[in-house]
Amino acid sequence: MSLNPVSSKKGVREDMSQLSIDNRTPKSMVRPKTWDEGVEDAYRFQLAGYRDETEYCAVKNVDAAERWPDADGGFIKKLQRKDGCFYYYDRARECPDKDVMKVKIYAY
Repeated sequence: MSLNPVSSKKGVREDMSQLSIDNRTPKSMVRPKTWDEGVEDAYRFQLAGYRDETEYCAVKNVDAAERWPDADGGFIKKLQRKDGCFYYYDRARECPDKDVMKVKIYAY
């Protein structure tokens, strides 16, 4: 009788990767009433399928998301979705006023 070590190791790897992603869970969430730069960044991350920059960096193993230069606003320039496709964003604001209250701002 032999055990299949590959399947058991795979389960451990999946559990460990999920643990590292969920290591920083948010303590609270608020919805903004007005637009600002933080709301714009959160909108772009959530549009790409991530909670915020913390989750994006953990999943994609990067230090930070690619941003436009500060002279152009410093907003997020490009994000890679979980399925491998990319979202490319303009230098200017993209979050419409009607979507400001749909954005979630997480606190850790």
